[in-house]
Parts: sequence; structure tokens; C-alpha cells
Amino acid sequence: MIVDVRRSDDRFVTEAGDKRTLHSFSYGVHYDADNVGFGALRAINVEQLAPGAGYESHRHSDVEIVTWVLEGALRHTDSAGGGGVIRPGTAQRLSAGDGAEHSEVNALDTEPLTFVQMMLVSDRQGEPEYAGVDVDPTADWQPTVTVHAPAALFVARPQPGRPITVPAAPRSLAHVTRGSVLLGDTELRSGDEARLTDAGPYDLAVAAPGSEVLVWQLES
Repeated sequence: MIVDVRRSDDRFVTEAGDKRTLHSFSYGVHYDADNVGFGALRAINVEQLAPGAGYESHRHSDVEIVTWVLEGALRHTDSAGGGGVIRPGTAQRLSAGDGAEHSEVNALDTEPLTFVQMMLVSDRQGEPEYAGVDVDPTADWQPTVTVHAPAALFVARPQPGRPITVPAAPRSLAHVTRGSVLLGDTELRSGDEARLTDAGPYDLAVAAPGSEVLVWQLES
């Protein structure tokens, strides 16, 4: 098993007025030929928006866009008919298909917004499609919204004395969103991630109460 640990402080950062983005992969002006993807994954962006700030309508195609809100409330609209306010605990997916317009704005005028937006190469063609799944806040390990890609997203919340064993997969990516966890002897803190290739089963143990990890299991 090959484990590649990426620290939050080493991520690319884009700042534009009232918006700040931390990129896990090569993105936009931050080009890195050695870091363009992991399996079907092409982007893991942590977006930090000031009250009322956001991204006006823009276009995507041939991509799965999965959104997970950490703090605040995200107002989303898209040409697939999806829309409304997304809060922590809901995993949202937009399959752009042949092309979709969407906008993302902080729904609150007084509180900041932080969310994780992940993008994958999509297997879906034709009309765009929208889906959302509410994740059980008490579950230690739970699947989230399905994607049209050889990948599956889980939310892991290890508890004291109850580590989570992540099943074997050709590739697995663990991105810490809250707190800190242990992967073997390695501590992963909020914003850190581990990319595992030829991954046998591995344990995520809690290092701080209230920890949360987004885990992608990738078929290739």
C-alpha cells in the first residue's frame, strides 16, 4: 500500500476579495503536472465565502460536482432544476452532462460559509442531473450521494475506542474536514488528506473529539 500524505498548509490558495479557495489538485492558475487528479477525482476545493458572497452562474460539462457544507448555508441554483439552501449534513451532486449552468452563493448575510466542492470525470452524457442525500449525523460510517463515476463517497466519524476500518480499494482518499484522526502512526488534521494506492483495509482512529473525514473509494 502506497500512502501519500498532503498537508493543508501545502495546498494551493486562490484569494479574490470576499472569496478564498484551498485546492487539493492542480486547478485554474495553479498548474501542477504531477497533481492533476487521483483516479476519477479532479478537484477537492475548500471554499470560504464571506456573508453574501458567491459565484454567479457559470457552466460545467462532463463532470460530477459533489458539495458538502461544513459551516453556514449555501444557496444553489442550476439548469438541471436543482435549487435551494444546502446546510451541513447534506451531500449534493450535480452531474453536468453535456452542459449545465449553476450558481453558488452564501445564503446568509451575517455568517461566513465554508464548503467542500469535489469534481470527478463523469460517465454521464446528455441532460444534467441533480441529486442530494441527507447523512445521518450519528452514523460512524455512511455512504452519501451516488456519482456517475467509478467512485463512492463516504462520511467517516470515528469515535473514541471505535476506529473505522475503511474497506480495501484500488485507490482511497481520506480528507479530514473536522478535528484530527490517526492513520496508523500518522496524524491527519483538518484540511489534511491521505491518498492511498493499492489500499488494503486501513483504520481511521479518532485523535480529537468531533472529527469527520470524507473518504473517496475509487475503483481505479
